Amino acid sequence: MNTANILASIIFGSIGFAAFVYGKKQSSLKPLVIGVILMVYPYFVENPIALYAAGVVLTVLLFIF
Repeated sequence: MNTANILASIIFGSIGFAAFVYGKKQSSLKPLVIGVILMVYPYFVENPIALYAAGVVLTVLLFIF
């Protein structure tokens, strides 16, 4: 773990938690699932570039659909 991974975990984990709570309150499956993925994936991706790229893509998916 380096600083970039910890920072990405905090940023995308927070966004994921907010999306999860929103999806749960609205009974919407899409933000609920994307929120869980955003909270969990930083534990499995070690490359900082891939970590940030996947986080940005998943965050954009929240607003596109």
